Amino acid sequence: MEELMNILEEICPDVDFENEEALVDDKLLSSFEIISIIAEISDEFGITLSPAEIIPDNFNSAQRMWDMIQRLQG
Repeated sequence: MEELMNILEEICPDVDFENEEALVDDKLLSSFEIISIIAEISDEFGITLSPAEIIPDNFNSAQRMWDMIQRLQG
């Protein structure tokens, strides 16, 4: 999880990823930032996100992103 938090804080330093639960729904992440997060997650964790995984629910919080990463590494 620490690696993910580092990625998120590097891309969006002004967002409180530890407490925010509606990153996409509240428009705290732009589409460009989401694409950057996807690219960094893919590189860092060696996973490929299919279009079916790229849904708001998977990106609304750091915990949900982490759950997705764990599931895809499974």
